[in-house]
Amino acid sequence: MSTTTPPVTPAPSVNGQVIGLAHYASRALLEAVLARTGTSFNESVALRAVADNGGTVERAWLVARLTGALKIAESAASETVDEMAERKTLDTPAAGQVSLTDSGRELFEGIRVGGNRIAARLYAGIPAEDLAAAGRVLTLVTERANAELADA
Repeated sequence: MSTTTPPVTPAPSVNGQVIGLAHYASRALLEAVLARTGTSFNESVALRAVADNGGTVERAWLVARLTGALKIAESAASETVDEMAERKTLDTPAAGQVSLTDSGRELFEGIRVGGNRIAARLYAGIPAEDLAAAGRVLTLVTERANAELADA
């Protein structure tokens, strides 16, 4: 009995399919972390945006950030912010502002730690210069796609 070895396929060049497959595979891992906390992906993006900007931001800025980053309708972004206020992860310290509550900070910290553990496993052993090159390429692709969307 003879066995055949499949041909060796060279690594593909970066394209939308390769990027999408990497995104969905890594996001599935993050979704498991989010599921344990009952947090949606959109909420996790909002938590990070507020945390990365000092813990208090203008509500309109957060809605615009979610709309632009996630490519969702403004109404969906606004609904996410409203749901977070209902869950008491965001509060309204002043008119037009939202801020992380203590439970929001705690929730974000747990998600951040879980996400960092995933990233450490996925990126382990990849040379820093390869990660930097990939970051530059993906940033440029994102900028170009966003420019085309703005012109559409």
